[in-house]
Amino acid sequence: MSDIGAIEPAEIKRRLNGGESLTIIDVREDEEVAAGMIPGAKHIPLGQLPERYAEIERTGEIVLVCRSGARSGRACDYLQSLGVSGLKNMTGGMLAWEKL
Repeated sequence: MSDIGAIEPAEIKRRLNGGESLTIIDVREDEEVAAGMIPGAKHIPLGQLPERYAEIERTGEIVLVCRSGARSGRACDYLQSLGVSGLKNMTGGMLAWEKL
């Protein structure tokens, strides 16, 4: 059943730098996001996902991001259980992104 893929931060950065528009959902908490987000990402904290998942644009590919990849993995599992497809978890989360 799992169609959840993984995507490397470097691929996301390359695609964004190439002008591609990506649907990126950051599921970290407010205080984490205050330190910075991927440009163009939408902030929906993991705890608010049940009430706010309808805000996610169904574009074919949806990248979920958190600090390390664990919470975004849970978010992918939850969204998949609701029938959302095209989910990708950014490996290493923002910790990996910040090293690029």
